[in-house]
Amino acid sequence: QVQLVEFGGGSVQAGGSLRLSCAASGLFNGAHYCMAWFRQAPGKERERVAALYGGSGNTYYADSVKGRFTISQDNANNTLYLLQMNSLKPEDTGTYYCAAARRSCWVENVSGYEHWGQGTQVTVSS
Repeated sequence: QVQLVEFGGGSVQAGGSLRLSCAASGLFNGAHYCMAWFRQAPGKERERVAALYGGSGNTYYADSVKGRFTISQDNANNTLYLLQMNSLKPEDTGTYYCAAARRSCWVENVSGYEHWGQGTQVTVSS
């Protein structure tokens, strides 16, 4: 049974940084999964902001976060996936979800991901 648990949300002022963590368990072989971070702002659709394919280590980012967010797999604990968020903006505010799909990261839509965490809130004030 796959479980994803997010940690690290909180409140920060614009320009600040936060790091989110996703603890994944039950993945049969992490190398065959696309691990992704989605966010959902109030009244908006859930959108993928970053993804990492376990097999190759290739990463993918939404245009809105390129150069500011970094997704990675923790070197010491390969079941921990991180999202480092720098230069945060008020428009980055939302609930952030960790998600996993047993396929490549070409799929960006919500329906392409089978497993989800419970979400963690990020609030960026101006």
